[in-house]
Amino acid sequence: MAVTPPEQLIRQVCLALPGVTERLSHGSPAFFAGRQFLMLWAEGHHDHDFPHMWFAAPPGVQDELVASDPDRFFRPPYVGGRGWVALRLDQGVDPGELAAICEEAFRTVATKKLLAALERSRHLPD
Repeated sequence: MAVTPPEQLIRQVCLALPGVTERLSHGSPAFFAGRQFLMLWAEGHHDHDFPHMWFAAPPGVQDELVASDPDRFFRPPYVGGRGWVALRLDQGVDPGELAAICEEAFRTVATKKLLAALERSRHLPD
């Protein structure tokens, strides 16, 4: 079975969420649900010369993740002061965990209308 690269999986998960668009921000892929909720740094950024992503997180989550696994999670520059978290993508990332992080980041910034659309999509028959 082929393994999907993290960047491709992130793109698939994010673009499957209601109302999400992708566009470049500072030369890197970024995902928006009205407001930006995730950014990919495939080549690294600043002092972090490894692939990683920055994502929006609810209050308190940044401290929790960084404390629980500082080898994978860190406070990103610029947006870290707003509670965003960075995740290294070069250490093997569980696809389920990655999908959950992407959805939680979306939920952090999404409007009530987009959240309702997400809930409706979860209850559609197969």
